[in-house]
Amino acid sequence: MRFGPVPLDQAEGAILAHSVPLTDGRLRKGMVLAAADLALLRQGGVAEVIVARLDLGDVAEDAAAARLAAALVPDAAEQGLVVGRAFTGRVNLNAAHAGLAVIDAAAVLRLNRIHPAITLATLPPLQRVTPGMLAGTVKIIAYAVPEQALALACDAARAALRILPVVCKTAGLILTEVPGQDEKLTAKGRRVVEGRLKALGIELAETRVVPHDSPAIAAALRDLSGEIGLILTGSATSDLYDTAPEGVRLAGGQVARFGMPVDPGNLLFLGEQGDRPVIGLPGCARSPALNGADWVLERLACGLAVTDDDIAAMGVGGLLKEIPQRPQPREP
Repeated sequence: MRFGPVPLDQAEGAILAHSVPLTDGRLRKGMVLAAADLALLRQGGVAEVIVARLDLGDVAEDAAAARLAAALVPDAAEQGLVVGRAFTGRVNLNAAHAGLAVIDAAAVLRLNRIHPAITLATLPPLQRVTPGMLAGTVKIIAYAVPEQALALACDAARAALRILPVVCKTAGLILTEVPGQDEKLTAKGRRVVEGRLKALGIELAETRVVPHDSPAIAAALRDLSGEIGLILTGSATSDLYDTAPEGVRLAGGQVARFGMPVDPGNLLFLGEQGDRPVIGLPGCARSPALNGADWVLERLACGLAVTDDDIAAMGVGGLLKEIPQRPQPREP
């Protein structure tokens, strides 16, 4: 592609690089100049314009963006994405349903190293999305790119992103209460947890409120409805063998981990009861703000296993926004 100023008699068929104001309106950048446009420029006293002229083997920005988007999303229904229309060298890729953005980071890096004008930006891997949310955007920065570079980019990142759907449709919640606990705290916990689930398209199938002791938790958990079990305690869990984890064990389950390197969210525990995952929610789950439990819940809801290594890796980027109302903030 050739770029720069040219006299008007050489500009027909070229792409106008910058908007040009006229007495009556203006010619907008990106338009292909026709004879009538050049006549208007002459009438306005313009002698030359800055244009882009495609060489043999160049692909115009919209055509290039559309081709790259098609390579990235060869099966929109299977990948859970909606591919937008190419406009000014951009194609947006939006989530078709709730879930997690699964990104092949190595493929995206390969693509973005091929040519500076051929770009793909995506959400971080495993970020939660809602229907219609932007998951990625293709942008051809120049007015055209070489065919050879475009072909390499298309090959480098075929099907590099998708939306992993939510497969768990129901969850059950156990809330424990300690003597003297304000009823409003229990109601708030239920309301906020239900909102979290609703954002994922999950129904809160049942809520049980029990005293804060292990046998009561176990009895509630044995009969609790829902594909995922959630426990939000009136007193914070402080150890792998504290009240709520022991309740899971009494119900025939096991607890694999207590604690995570995400703040807020440190005091989460994770276990299972039969085939059902059980999450012991940290107290910060009473706030709608993002916390470590969200990352665990979202993965389990989408059918992903959550291992010790997965939770350990959450520490990078795990320093989340402070929740002002929590009893012990990070800093005074």
